[in-house]
Amino acid sequence: MIFPLSGLFLGALAGAFVARKRGGKRADIAQYALVYAIIFGLAGLFLLILVDRVFYV
Repeated sequence: MIFPLSGLFLGALAGAFVARKRGGKRADIAQYALVYAIIFGLAGLFLLILVDRVFYV
């Protein structure tokens, strides 16, 4: 359960950082943060499933 949640948090931070670095306004920063959070959260979910399948057979 920790991988998807940490993926959401780290994705939001990374997205906000990228948008701010590119000179985005508030809405741009929020959109980048949301999209990156979704992507990182899904990656964390797949990692959780992989770890569960490999180590808890």
